[in-house]
Amino acid sequence: MKKLSVVIIARNEEANISRCLESVQWADEIIVGDSGSDDRTVPIAQSYSAKIVTYVWRGFGPAKQIVTDHAEGEWILSIDADEEVTSDLADEIRAAIADSGGIVGFRLPRRTQFLGRWIAHGGWYPDLVLRLYRRGRGRFTDAHVHEEVLVDGPTGCLGHDLLHYSYPNLDVYLDKLNKYTTLAAEDALRRGQTAGPARIIFNPLAKFLKQYILRAGFLDGREGLLLAVLSAGYVMTKYAKLWDLRRGRIRSRSKSDAGD
Repeated sequence: MKKLSVVIIARNEEANISRCLESVQWADEIIVGDSGSDDRTVPIAQSYSAKIVTYVWRGFGPAKQIVTDHAEGEWILSIDADEEVTSDLADEIRAAIADSGGIVGFRLPRRTQFLGRWIAHGGWYPDLVLRLYRRGRGRFTDAHVHEEVLVDGPTGCLGHDLLHYSYPNLDVYLDKLNKYTTLAAEDALRRGQTAGPARIIFNPLAKFLKQYILRAGFLDGREGLLLAVLSAGYVMTKYAKLWDLRRGRIRSRSKSDAGD
């Protein structure tokens, strides 16, 4: 039986996928889930002997679970195409799964790069994410974005960083902001959340103050300031989109009722 399966979802990630796959060549199995790439993502993944799984996109949580269901390893390591497992982290992972001591899931500290700078403050580090777990003891939530693994049993934390090359430039950040805020607003709508003027105005302000002042984002220099401003913009955009979605739903219901 395979000891460790690395699971990755990707779409048009030719700029990142080689670095990611190179960092996990020591694993027993690598599975790349693709949801319709039209660049070289799939050929690159195949060149690293990765197993390719195709699927219809229904959000991050469902996508990661679909791909994970194809894994054969005793342990699952779920990473993103723009992440890298350092050699120190790889050694720690191998040691952890060799003698887990009854622990069924491990959180990894994730360090994110923003415009070429590793962010160390503002609540962005350490960003502890549960990515390593026993197969059959964990499952992804069905959230469209900001998904997480829920495990049945005790968890622990590893000490070495998972590197996240998420935002090399503002175009990438803004593209992700638009995509993720739409998914987050759809998730919020499904949960029955509302978005009045208070949330659209005051929640972004609170986000900025918390990230930049209370969590010392100012120590990350200009990048820290810009990231705090953009994070506030993320919150505002999410709630504005939620307000727009609810307005559209109300109008649809009104038209339906009028038709009846």
